[in-house]
Amino acid sequence: MKRRVVLIVLDSVGIGHAPDAKLYGDEGANTIAHVAQSLHGLNVPHLASLGLGKISPITGVSTSYIHGAYGMMQPQSAGKDTTNGHMEFVGVTLRDPLPTYPNGFPREIMDPFEHAIHKKTLGNRPASGTAIIEELGEEHMRTGFPIIYTSGDSVFQIAAHEEVIPIAELYAMCEVARSLLVRSHAVGRVIARPFIGTKGHFIRTSNRRDYSRDFGPTLLTELTRQKIEVIGIGKIEDIYGGHGITRGIHTTDNEDGVDQILAAMEQTKGPALIFTNLVDFDMLYGHRNDPIGFGHAIEAFDRRLPELLQRLHAEDLLLITADHGCDPTTPSTDHSRECVPLLAYFNNLKNEENLGIRSTYADLGATIAEHFGVPWSFGTSFYAQVRRGSTF
Repeated sequence: MKRRVVLIVLDSVGIGHAPDAKLYGDEGANTIAHVAQSLHGLNVPHLASLGLGKISPITGVSTSYIHGAYGMMQPQSAGKDTTNGHMEFVGVTLRDPLPTYPNGFPREIMDPFEHAIHKKTLGNRPASGTAIIEELGEEHMRTGFPIIYTSGDSVFQIAAHEEVIPIAELYAMCEVARSLLVRSHAVGRVIARPFIGTKGHFIRTSNRRDYSRDFGPTLLTELTRQKIEVIGIGKIEDIYGGHGITRGIHTTDNEDGVDQILAAMEQTKGPALIFTNLVDFDMLYGHRNDPIGFGHAIEAFDRRLPELLQRLHAEDLLLITADHGCDPTTPSTDHSRECVPLLAYFNNLKNEENLGIRSTYADLGATIAEHFGVPWSFGTSFYAQVRRGSTF
């Protein structure tokens, strides 16, 4: 069997508020629709041809000449973070919310953390990453104290200038935090947020690393047990703490991410899941409330899509989705509780297939499992619907 899956997560590209969005204060959120409106129309002909515009109305996106399978998925896990979405993909539904810290982290966490790293800290409150770096970056450079902050998500973030706290030392601090954040304080992720520059010109670098909580066995660990290669591109290896990943490839931006997908497609001939997270939509534009930049990033991905389609083998399955929303047109800079788009394609699929509204992100994992012939009991596969329009 030489079947492969190319799974691409467009980080934060939600497609409309989830049924329970009111519980999160996210009624009316629709990341991609509002981004398209801000641009007076999205120019994404290749995503459109796969059925993006048939999922939900999006300004500028055609609904003609579709040759793909399309739908949307509703979240079931409690929360609206990267961790929640990605874990639900692979069969772990988080029924209880992960801990969040709207008032900052308590001293029972901060005291042992500061003792272990032999430094005091700055910040310790919810904040936009770029804003708190601009506010405290100069003091950080003067004192050498790392900047600690969180958000509406279950994250413990450590920002440090690369010339003040070297990358290796910052990563070690994250490992200390990860070891302390257990039991009731077991956050979804500890994140290293290195930056460079001077006041007024601070820039976060691509040396970010995520240290995720271990949620136990997933579809990824089952795939590797069945001798199917799992290649994690972007922050995938970090999101899953390396569990179930046979090869991890970190990237600098979306363009590099697409380049790495193409390279993996050329290098991998046997059964493999090539699993990629393209984070620029979220990190550079969603959290910075920049709908214009967000829209241009979606268009840039669309321009690269033909390269991916051309390299698909006859039995390769392409899946494109998102993990949550981050509507840049709302006052909040946090993620938004949204449904996510679902596009599925074989390179000989000539017709359109409506996959409907899926009740859980876990249907994605169930479909991947069926494609590889791996028994899996979480979610409902839509594989037969996608196959119906193909000829292999």
